Amino acid sequence: MSTPQPINERLTDQPRVTWPEVKQLLRRPSFLALLGTRVFGQLGDGMVQAALTTFVLFSPESQATPSKIAVAFAILLLPYSIFGPFIGVLIDRWPRERILIFVSLLRAASVVLIGTVVRTGDEGALLGLAVLVSLGLGRFMGATLSASLPHVATGRELVTANSFAPTAGTLASAIGGLIGVAIQTATGDGVIAALTLSAALQLCAAAIAKTMPRDLLGPDSVSEGMREQMRAVVSQLTSGALHLAARPAALRALLVVVCHRTVFGLVTVMAIVLVRNGINLPSASNAALGDFAFVVGAAAAGAFIGASMTPILVGRMGTRRWSAATLLIGGIASAALMAITIAAPESPLAVYTLMGCGLFLGWTGQCVKVCSDSITQDAVEDDHRGRVFSIYDMAVNVGLVSGIIAAAEFLAPDGRSLWAIGYIVVVLAAGTSLLRVPRK
Repeated sequence: MSTPQPINERLTDQPRVTWPEVKQLLRRPSFLALLGTRVFGQLGDGMVQAALTTFVLFSPESQATPSKIAVAFAILLLPYSIFGPFIGVLIDRWPRERILIFVSLLRAASVVLIGTVVRTGDEGALLGLAVLVSLGLGRFMGATLSASLPHVATGRELVTANSFAPTAGTLASAIGGLIGVAIQTATGDGVIAALTLSAALQLCAAAIAKTMPRDLLGPDSVSEGMREQMRAVVSQLTSGALHLAARPAALRALLVVVCHRTVFGLVTVMAIVLVRNGINLPSASNAALGDFAFVVGAAAAGAFIGASMTPILVGRMGTRRWSAATLLIGGIASAALMAITIAAPESPLAVYTLMGCGLFLGWTGQCVKVCSDSITQDAVEDDHRGRVFSIYDMAVNVGLVSGIIAAAEFLAPDGRSLWAIGYIVVVLAAGTSLLRVPRK
């Protein structure tokens, strides 16, 4: 058995995308088809999310209350928490290029359904169901694309493909969101236009997937029935949970991330309510949408900075010390900046202090997650890592939803709640205390 690579070494040995390898992959029709399916699909996803955010939270006729925001985010996160562990069973049984075709067509149909509901002005259960179906299909699509990649890239190419393709998809989703916001800003009422364009992009994704030969993407074999595999998923998740519980270092690492995500969920709701009802007049929905986009951008910038810094500083401080330092710095800075924001939301600087809060929380979250992922990978046996990380993802979503629910229950309608400042400090301090417990 080979000796596991130290955490500090692994963090500085991340796969890098090299341009010659990317050019080689882009000359391969099968890779291009898979990449095109991903890019067009996620471009449409970004537009749907922007359109729904505008309709539900930033339309002039809609009032963004904490409880309403909580419901919206619960719908966004449910597919990732509920369907994720079981999707793999279907992907490993059905021809994957057929899955890409039919799921893309179903996503186009679900977007049309969303547009139909939006036309009626209904923000109730029917819209929630339509969105849940659309996002669940998106989860199905993403997992299928990941499982298919080894069939169009092999060996060293796979490292480059795994770095390039998801990055391109994420960029496409962000561009789609920006286009959706731009349509709304330019027209004042571009939700239907954005949804129509999104449906057309999903049809394009289906057409591109149709160009791939049958059985190109696997699965290579099917060993057991679907019912047996579904039961196996439940059994394996249970085994993963027991394995995790028996490894205190990994369990504490997971809980630290959950603590941060709980705070992140709370602050997300606060930010939406503040830009919608505090910083801007309720009628200035477009201005509120633009301000929230800046806050999200600041959080993304913070995450990028955190990802860049962490490999260097972990090498000097170690994972636990660096995680504790980022939680301490991020907790104090974000709480202070949020306190300034809620003290004077009418100030011209309010948006900037809120952006600063997002920046520090994004930075803290990425630093902590990189360290926690590495601690978990190091502490968990290889034959249990897949199961443990499935639980990891589910727990992170639960933490995020918990913070959102807390916001729904206790935030004031304008988002100006002093107790939330204490919540940020206490929860992140709890995360810091977990890192002080010595490893066994």
